[in-house]
Amino acid sequence: MTHPTTPAPAGPARTWTALRRDGVALVLALPDPGVPGSGLPAVVHWGADLGPLSDADLAALDAATGPQSDTGVLDAGRRISLLPQDADGWSGRPGVVLTRDGLPEFPRWTVTGLVVENATATVTATSGSTAGAALELRTSIAVGPGGLVTVAHAVTNTGDGVVGVEQLETTLPLPRQADHLTSFTGRWAREKVPVTAPMAPGAATRVSRRGRGGHDAPWVSVASGGVPRNGSGEVWAVHLGWSADVVHRTDRMTEHGVLFGAGELVRPGEIRLAHGETYKAPVAYFAWSDEGLDGVGARFHDWLRARDRHPVSARPLVLNTWEAVYFDHDPERVAALARAAAAAGVERFVLDDGWFHDRRDDTRGLGDWVVDPAVWPEGLEPLAELVHGLGMQFGLWFEPEMVNLDSDLAREHPEWLLGNPASIPSPPGLSFRTQYVLDLAHPDAFEHVRGQMSALIGALGIDFVKWDHNRDLVEAVHLPGDGAARPGTRTQTLAAYRLIDRLKADHPGLEIESCSSGGARTDLGILARTDRVWASDSNDPLERLDIQRWTELVLPPELIGAHVGPSPAHSTGRTTDLSYRVAAALQGHAGFEWNILECTPEETEAITAYGELYKELRGLLHTGRVVHGDPVDPALRVRGVVARDRSEAVFTVATVAGLAEHRAERVTLPGLDPGRRYTVRLRDEAGAPRWNQWLGVPPWLSKEPYEIPGTVLTRAGLQLPHLWPMQALILHVEPA
Repeated sequence: MTHPTTPAPAGPARTWTALRRDGVALVLALPDPGVPGSGLPAVVHWGADLGPLSDADLAALDAATGPQSDTGVLDAGRRISLLPQDADGWSGRPGVVLTRDGLPEFPRWTVTGLVVENATATVTATSGSTAGAALELRTSIAVGPGGLVTVAHAVTNTGDGVVGVEQLETTLPLPRQADHLTSFTGRWAREKVPVTAPMAPGAATRVSRRGRGGHDAPWVSVASGGVPRNGSGEVWAVHLGWSADVVHRTDRMTEHGVLFGAGELVRPGEIRLAHGETYKAPVAYFAWSDEGLDGVGARFHDWLRARDRHPVSARPLVLNTWEAVYFDHDPERVAALARAAAAAGVERFVLDDGWFHDRRDDTRGLGDWVVDPAVWPEGLEPLAELVHGLGMQFGLWFEPEMVNLDSDLAREHPEWLLGNPASIPSPPGLSFRTQYVLDLAHPDAFEHVRGQMSALIGALGIDFVKWDHNRDLVEAVHLPGDGAARPGTRTQTLAAYRLIDRLKADHPGLEIESCSSGGARTDLGILARTDRVWASDSNDPLERLDIQRWTELVLPPELIGAHVGPSPAHSTGRTTDLSYRVAAALQGHAGFEWNILECTPEETEAITAYGELYKELRGLLHTGRVVHGDPVDPALRVRGVVARDRSEAVFTVATVAGLAEHRAERVTLPGLDPGRRYTVRLRDEAGAPRWNQWLGVPPWLSKEPYEIPGTVLTRAGLQLPHLWPMQALILHVEPA
């Protein structure tokens, strides 16, 4: 709905468009479309739903929140547009930087169209230029399910010459009280480590230049008033749906409000548009909440779960063979592992790296996606038939974007490698497990990989592909048919998207996991076409608790692979109880990464019980709202999933270190209904947690199930036992 109003004395007439859904409103002010060069829309409000607003209400909102001119600044004093630039009187980082035939282009936008439908506004604008050439901009802003805001820009060269897109980033405004910024860093096997600091003045950026997100990727940026809390306070977040280089930005300028956003990091010369060509910027996802970080997570989860292609079938219990056999593929041993998996209740059996031509270690074979007859003399058909006959799905590992120099593919087609020819073979320090990147933007390379993968998927009836991506893109030089070297990161990423889309179209029902040395590629760009992510190569539950907590800030648990590994953990050497490993794995799409043939009878009984518990609870765990407590003790983690109607919940209370005080604190269980009565019981089928018995057992743990009012659970709390380090309580809360 659009709302015209009387022109303000200081400028052209404006119309306002209010987009509202699920507790969120975004109000746009549009310049008069009859005034050439009057600029792009500006956001008047993004945040809490203000209810239905009349024309007079919208005019009052604009006037009440509008900027003012001041001494020492430009006279414009105007709101900052969706793509701020110098012409807006904007002194921060530009939203768009364009060139035409190598010279700067200074757009003067005129809005030519507006369509508003279902809480979505699509704005079309055109611009002439100093050379008389033309541009068209198409912007879509939507308040989607859950109140998540999506913004997408596309710019088209409608004039002569070649337009270079040097920068196109999406921003929304924040209030001044948003004065802290949380970003993320990390490393392999320790992804998504949050770092919170006061928001820097001026224009500041965080970038990733790895050709994939990377373990230290910005992932998501979170603005807040002070340090953000899990369950309370206003929080604003932005995530970019792009699987390669990104920029996250804040602009805290003295004469304007705060801007907050993200965009693709474009390499010099990477995007060049001839007449009629269009650059579509990656979609930026914005979440506002007045219920802290959990409110932000709920908006992302609700939006993702509302997608037509979101997985709706029960997420199968998985066994992946990597930590069970590594490269030691003995057919009889793998078959025995499959039988043991089926006996333990596994529903999806995945054969990891090591099955293809000459792949006895990580230095050979990538790119040759044919079964190695030296290891599998009868092919993989007998294993696939066994797995399917045992009632399980069959999955297979691929790394389609990579190649070893010691492979038939690289020997026959060295021109298919993506990289600076001067760096192949790599100089010291640039190699990674001796593997290189295959240029999927090369049509023949694309078809080679597609053909080999598709043949196996069809012949074996593969249900699931574990799609790995184990190295950064360094000097990603693409050599197209004309031989002119160009930056290749963007074309490689789009080609990978096309390959996934093609395989899924050719093999209906195929599911694909995005793995990138663990959690180095977990963005909503890759998840627009895959069915889950591998959150980390670390199955150490101590590390996993926090990795999964920050992964689920954006992704709901059913999209996050979380497996029980052996002890000690292969990534850290840390020894942990099976009950602790189970508690961590239940927080995602659960499974095993373990040679369960080596389990003792007691362990076999426990892992079978774990599988049964997962199947019992997954209907709740993968549909409910994820919540986190805010305990005082830094050694505690309180995380739960609460049913939509608040009738049931599962909470995990875990320790990551020794408790700070002799007497453990009381913890509240957020998200439950204070007006209900519940029962609480400890689910210890896969092993009981340990605590200091000398300090006593809280009465509520001595009688199961324990009936208790919701007011006590949500407001007074439960007294914890003195849990030892690396222990966890799994609490099932049900109606009394």
